[in-house]
Amino acid sequence: MHPIRARAMHSARRGCRVFAFPGIAVDMNRFQDLPDSLSSRIQTTIRQHPELAGLFQDIATHISTLTATVHTNGHAPTSKKRKLETETSIPDTFDSIADISFSIPQRKKLKLEISRNSESGAIRGTNAATGQAEFGIRYSDVDYCICLPVPEKAQPQYSFCVFPTSGDDQLLFSVPGTKIKTEAVESDQPIDEEQTYKDVVIRMMSKRLKKTKVIEPNEKDFVSTIAQAHRKGEKAVHVKAFRGSKDGFLFFLPTGIIFAFKKPLLFYPFHSIASISYTSVLQRTFNLNINVYNASNHTSSNPGTETHEIEFSMIDQVDFAGIDAYIKRRNLQDASMAEQRRAQKYNVNGTDIANGGEGASGGQEEEGELQKAQREAEDMEDEEEEEDENFDPGSEGESEGSGSGSEEEDEEGNVDADGNLIEMELGSEAEDVTE
Repeated sequence: MHPIRARAMHSARRGCRVFAFPGIAVDMNRFQDLPDSLSSRIQTTIRQHPELAGLFQDIATHISTLTATVHTNGHAPTSKKRKLETETSIPDTFDSIADISFSIPQRKKLKLEISRNSESGAIRGTNAATGQAEFGIRYSDVDYCICLPVPEKAQPQYSFCVFPTSGDDQLLFSVPGTKIKTEAVESDQPIDEEQTYKDVVIRMMSKRLKKTKVIEPNEKDFVSTIAQAHRKGEKAVHVKAFRGSKDGFLFFLPTGIIFAFKKPLLFYPFHSIASISYTSVLQRTFNLNINVYNASNHTSSNPGTETHEIEFSMIDQVDFAGIDAYIKRRNLQDASMAEQRRAQKYNVNGTDIANGGEGASGGQEEEGELQKAQREAEDMEDEEEEEDENFDPGSEGESEGSGSGSEEEDEEGNVDADGNLIEMELGSEAEDVTE
């Protein structure tokens, strides 16, 4: 029996959630931002273990202090849903587009606002009814901004992926590929009715962002050989892939590789990549393994040496050649070239090195993993065929005697197995995976 038995009591005052124990009271109102399920668990734990009441009181006090700091300084701690404080000494003005669909950090339709103040402004999503900013990223915190065509949509759409310099406060919003409705736009610049939503957003952002420009896929870098069923005649600049059980799309950009559109978005600029290799190269699919420098100790000025590998699986084999060519143009398959990539200053226009975007090999493509495996198998098959041509069954039969028959059958079986090497190593596994 615990020496001190305490009983949690709700205050009689309506709406006040204070749990009283001997010598201490835990104000549950300080946990009001927590989900109800988590708040209930805290209450249950305090009832069962009253000796922990002091710990929860300290946590509640700390949360209250952080909340007060946010309201005082206008800076929120890093979170998945960053709230931007709009109260500043200098009033800000915004270009805006109404009814934009956001997916990250929240799935919501909001007004997109892009500050006209290039120094201290922000990109944010604002509730049109209340005028309150729901979330956003300051220009000074924007590391990359990428515009991608959304695959598998009957009507063209484009998604803007905004990456912060640190933390996980990403933004993802989409716009239609149609001409813009001028009544939905507020801007200090005239809007051409022939411009699309994508054109207007890129113009607004490019004018204000200082550290980066809006990056887009380039057909010169990669084009999939798979036709788009939803939009026939339009070239696809992506491939389908899986990251674990999460499906998505890989885009091979002028400055790096991005996996979208599930949360979190993953972008690997060239300088963050140590090397790229292939695994599970089968008849119909293959896996792409990107060895990247750890984000915790990696910066452009101090890249560090620790790495970890990210695997993207089930990529269609028909796009192997295009992906392999993209990787080799930049020597991404070569770990020994990582130092050069990290030292190289890539720009967002895609002119990553002085010789016009080609790798150190001057654009001469090396043999890929799949081609190498096929070549070795073909070489082995050719060697076996030569041995068959030079083989004299009579001479060996005379020396070996009557026991040679079974051995000859074994040799013939081995020749058949080697001759079928590609089918054994690649075809059978592919059939198993597909079935």
